[in-house]
Amino acid sequence: MILASLITYPQAILLGLLQGVSELFPISSLGHSVILPQLLGWNIHQNDPYFIAFLVATHLATAIVLFIFFWRDWVRILKGVGCSLREREIAEDDSDAKLGWLLIVGTIPAGILGLLLDHPLRDVFASATSASFFLMLNGLLLYGAELLRRRAPVVDEDDDTRIARTVTWRNAVFVGASQAIALIPGFSRSGATMAGGLLVGLSHKDAARFAFLLATPIIGAAALLKIPELMGQNGDGVRGQALVAALCSGFTAWLAVKFLMRYFETQTLTPFAIYCFVAGLSCLIYFTA
Repeated sequence: MILASLITYPQAILLGLLQGVSELFPISSLGHSVILPQLLGWNIHQNDPYFIAFLVATHLATAIVLFIFFWRDWVRILKGVGCSLREREIAEDDSDAKLGWLLIVGTIPAGILGLLLDHPLRDVFASATSASFFLMLNGLLLYGAELLRRRAPVVDEDDDTRIARTVTWRNAVFVGASQAIALIPGFSRSGATMAGGLLVGLSHKDAARFAFLLATPIIGAAALLKIPELMGQNGDGVRGQALVAALCSGFTAWLAVKFLMRYFETQTLTPFAIYCFVAGLSCLIYFTA
């Protein structure tokens, strides 16, 4: 491995800042991590072993930020799940237990699909050209979800009670499995889960909340499974850069989730759909010209 192929600290800072935003905004962090180095002429490619090891730190930072942001909710949810295990039933009025089991049900298919399809899909769709094309499709997916979404009823309930009442077990599997599309660079994990939430009748705010709660264990577990890569030979020469990138990613992820939870109280996915389509089309033209 030659020194010129490794990640510099300025590159690490930019990639970290971008990761924190693009992982939570519905615009595909994986797609941007494939496209940006090619746009800037960096000698970095998505399937380079050291780059995959580098990304582990940024993903773990994002998962930690999500957990901290929603930590009060996670405490209640975990208590609810524990109570349901002790009682061997989910009480009808225990929205925390119901939401906890919905998250578990939604996480299982995404985890299985991730383990089965992660490497094959990354290998096939690792080019900036394909990432640009799928970024366009991600824009169409977001816009289509806005057109087809079920109108959420306006009820005077807290967020988690509303989600637990609206989402069925089948819906949880559907929304959770939709995260797997993000294994293709250009498609967004948060975008797919928010779109799925809209289609099953959640409001924009509740769809975003459910998406972020679902993303926390998936992103965190995937990163922890790959920590040995960062600590092993593949991490040689990039561990310091990975730490810097993780700090940057955590910072922008915190700002992103704080912004988005307010944004989706009144706004829609449409601006992100337009951005993804225009950016994807522009990059596709650039890379194929």
